[in-house]
Amino acid sequence: MNLKFAVLFALTLLSGLSAYGQDNVIDEVVWVVGDEAILKSEVEEARMNALYEGRKFDRDPYCVIPEEIAVQKLFLHQAVLDSIEVSESEVIQRVDMMTNMYIANIGSREKMEEYFNKTSSQIRETLRENAREGLTVQKMQQKLVGEIKVTPAEVRRYFKDLPQDSIPYIPTQVEVQIVTLQPKIPTEEIEDVKRRLRDYTDRINKGETSFSTLARMYSEDRGSAINGGEMPFYGKGQLDPAFANVAFNLQDPNKISKIVESEFGFHIIQLIEKRGDRIKARHILLKPHVPESALEAANARLDSIADDIRNGKFTFEEAAAVLSQDKDTRNNHGLLPNPNTNTSKFEMQELPPEIAKVVDNMKVGEISEAFTMIPQKTGKEECVIVKLKSRTNGHKATIADDYQNLKEIVLEKRRDEMLDKWIREKQKHTYVRIKDTWKNNCAFKYPGWIKE
Repeated sequence: MNLKFAVLFALTLLSGLSAYGQDNVIDEVVWVVGDEAILKSEVEEARMNALYEGRKFDRDPYCVIPEEIAVQKLFLHQAVLDSIEVSESEVIQRVDMMTNMYIANIGSREKMEEYFNKTSSQIRETLRENAREGLTVQKMQQKLVGEIKVTPAEVRRYFKDLPQDSIPYIPTQVEVQIVTLQPKIPTEEIEDVKRRLRDYTDRINKGETSFSTLARMYSEDRGSAINGGEMPFYGKGQLDPAFANVAFNLQDPNKISKIVESEFGFHIIQLIEKRGDRIKARHILLKPHVPESALEAANARLDSIADDIRNGKFTFEEAAAVLSQDKDTRNNHGLLPNPNTNTSKFEMQELPPEIAKVVDNMKVGEISEAFTMIPQKTGKEECVIVKLKSRTNGHKATIADDYQNLKEIVLEKRRDEMLDKWIREKQKHTYVRIKDTWKNNCAFKYPGWIKE
């Protein structure tokens, strides 16, 4: 019995003392899977998150949730054996997405902090570990299922054998084209940002403070700010080109870079370490404030462009190619790509919320009035007009119109069957201990947790 397991075993024994009058026990081990503990606090946190997300349980959540965590532990253990790794950039991207989702659903950053009774930094730290584990499990599952393939005959057979009341419902899907303009930022605002960054550089060079301290206090890249501006190892192609050109030319960790402008704002950079063709650096990001007058001017220009399109002076596609400042869509007739499916079709909840709100009541071919949005990627305000290119209303699937969707359903079924088989086999060779009060009357999905 290794040291880690011995500690977990001792914790389990100590937690059992709470049944004999120890009312002030802060936490307790309720499951042990392999040499990993599942704490009561983990289960409670997962239950609260499920309640927040509106999840309904068909069984006792104190049976369902720890079993789900236990399954995750099996995948995480296998990921260690198979050397599955998740990059810090992937973790930060997931944390940003989750944080933005919470803010959008709750209403504001302040309300989010009040709801969870934690600061934004504390919330992000909690999300960071959750994101890392979730991404690791996802990669492990992808490795286990490999390249499962299904034939058209299998898809047709699956659809043919489905009872009429089990035919899947395909939600409404839309295709959206966009034209964007970046509002013009006053020169004095840009100069003020540069002045502040020069001041930070002077203070660091004089030894008055450290780069890390200033990054935590002032950097607007909140994902790295909590780590003193420190970023993970990146290859040159993973970074904004302007940022990468400066960062990869740094040689002395004691020197601060010149001010760099990227698509995200203005930076100063400090080298931490070079390792082959990758670099680890820290940075401070400041974003110039966009005045209301600049937003109004950009929206007015877009409204004028939309009127010209409606009047036949040029097409939306031509406007996207010539006028749009969105580099991801201007060479594709303004068509917004769905990163989740690698197609141009979106279910409404997959669209950026500002676009979904506008598109919801539009007719096919209609062009919106200009509005402002903040893309998750850059976090910088931009002005947008959209055109609804197509809408396919929700309907019961047909093999003729929805073959791709049905193929994905069959593939998912095959993957689930393979993962289910793997979990049941893995259970046979994994030590599991469940506190008696946490297994009584529990009808587990995978009965192999309790060994005779």
